[in-house]
Amino acid sequence: MEMTVQGKQIDIGDALRTHVTDKLADIDQKYFNHATDATVTFSREGHGSGLFRVHISMRVSKNIMVITEATENDPYLAFDSASEKAAKRLRRYKRQLRDHHARRNKTPEEEMMKARYYTLAVNGGLETPEQDNAEIPDDGVPQGDDPVVVAEISADIETLSVSDAVMRMELADRNALLFRNASSNRLNMVYLRNDGNVGWVDPQ
Repeated sequence: MEMTVQGKQIDIGDALRTHVTDKLADIDQKYFNHATDATVTFSREGHGSGLFRVHISMRVSKNIMVITEATENDPYLAFDSASEKAAKRLRRYKRQLRDHHARRNKTPEEEMMKARYYTLAVNGGLETPEQDNAEIPDDGVPQGDDPVVVAEISADIETLSVSDAVMRMELADRNALLFRNASSNRLNMVYLRNDGNVGWVDPQ
């Protein structure tokens, strides 16, 4: 597994770098031994707070990422906390990940649906005097109120089972995941609810 250990405005000593690489290698070997690369980034949290933030991004398969973060007052503690989160998620999905690798080796990859993801800037609900006095057209939507696109990326929408979609979402520490349902071939979404459960949207 190729590893990158880097710091943002912080020096990474040899001892810390060795601690990181040894622990991630142990996690990889213990749970699946399929990881191709991992990136660990150390940074300081806020100005003068004395806290360290660690971000781990680990590719365990071509399209499966494990992403975790942690913040502590010591860089070793921050990394250990983030790496334990990664190990816990991999432990939870150990059997499912093995099944995924077995299926991938036996069946050809399906063509993915292409999509674009946009990041929109919002004004927090505040209106300018001009917007407040603007006339509302017949369709009921004030003109000039469209959000501004601040970022745009291309992405693939994979064909997955619902259980695999939930696994992908939780491993990557995401709040939602759009996918094509392998059973119905329709676009579906899973998302993390406020009560901690997972919601599933299946348009009819």
